[in-house]
Amino acid sequence: MTVTARPGDPPKRRVLMPGTRPFIGVLALCMAVTALGIDTVLPAFPEIRTSLDLDPDATEVTGLITFFFIGSSLGLLPAGLLADRFGRRPVMWGGLALYVLGAIGSVAAPTIEMMFVTRFVWGLGSAGPRVAAMAMVRDAYEGAQMARQMSLVMAVFILVPTFAPALAVGILAIGPWQAIFWACAAVAVAVSGGVSLLPETLSTDLRRGLSAGDVWRSCAIVLRTPGTPAYLLSLTALFGVFLSYLASSEIILDQVFDLEEWFPVFFGGIALAMGAAMYLNGRVVERVGLARIIRFGFAANWLAAGLLFVVALVTAGEPPFWLFVVLLGAVLFFQQMLIPNLNAAAMQPLAQVAGTGAALLGMIAGAVGAVIGGGIDRQFDGTITPLSIGFIVSSTVAALAWRRADRAALTTDAA
Repeated sequence: MTVTARPGDPPKRRVLMPGTRPFIGVLALCMAVTALGIDTVLPAFPEIRTSLDLDPDATEVTGLITFFFIGSSLGLLPAGLLADRFGRRPVMWGGLALYVLGAIGSVAAPTIEMMFVTRFVWGLGSAGPRVAAMAMVRDAYEGAQMARQMSLVMAVFILVPTFAPALAVGILAIGPWQAIFWACAAVAVAVSGGVSLLPETLSTDLRRGLSAGDVWRSCAIVLRTPGTPAYLLSLTALFGVFLSYLASSEIILDQVFDLEEWFPVFFGGIALAMGAAMYLNGRVVERVGLARIIRFGFAANWLAAGLLFVVALVTAGEPPFWLFVVLLGAVLFFQQMLIPNLNAAAMQPLAQVAGTGAALLGMIAGAVGAVIGGGIDRQFDGTITPLSIGFIVSSTVAALAWRRADRAALTTDAA
């Protein structure tokens, strides 16, 4: 649904209004370009090695993922501050332009080291549309409705990894690896066209300065808002073990279950379950209520994680594969119901600094979560036991942190 000028009125730009599917669709695509820039590159590793005269088993190519992540993480805070100063749409456009520049630069890079630089720029560009999209959701919605829209936006982000590698393989079947990078650039250009149809959701009177004092005050507002540090701890705990799952899932399938060839099917199936969780959450959160569904999500997540942990102990870390898939799927299903709701609850009191808030939540949870996930990965002993311990501990810490955040928010409202 769009708003158009009435007959006799001066021509106006078509606008996708909040509350419509196209509005959410464009925001979802702004989030999805990050995942697209990561997951489409993985199948191209062998051809990139050959093109850059690297050894067939050279591990340097993994740096293409690492430097993208670094750029994406470091770009979040500047993007958030700029979004609070100049508005959401300019930051989306600027980030997408940088994204395209990084993709084209990666095509032209003559060495792996130069490609690391262009991949960093590519990742830096992905931060802009991601942060601005989350801030725009906060601008346009409140409470449970905000959680619903965040679920729908993040469901697309989660589902991209299920088809992006297959898309890349299809491109490689008819063209060189450079065609994948050109395709990512083309998608970003198309998304920027969608951004031109979005309304600017940040009014000029709410825009904040960029002096050192203004930046400090914006960050201080986020971190000093009652409940925000506890929400941040909750999100970080959940995100850390999720990153561990992403990093260790292929190794677990190979070394625990000897099913490495089934990894794409396994990974895609789990991703579909996570996307379904976010979609379901988006359908029911307004009817059930944000606090109630978070409470249910933590109870169900803790139960599923506890069952996985018990099964790991009983089977010495080597359960039947079907049982592992069912319990892991349940844990991640409820975890992905929690994440958009916790994001919504944390963003609720941050209307005046929504861009900075989205950036800090994403950057801190991502950076600290990566350290936590790496620590869990290093405990891998050929069984699922370390991962199952990570899930039960993270579920407990996240639930306790949420309870503290909820009490802080209630106290503030009462005052």
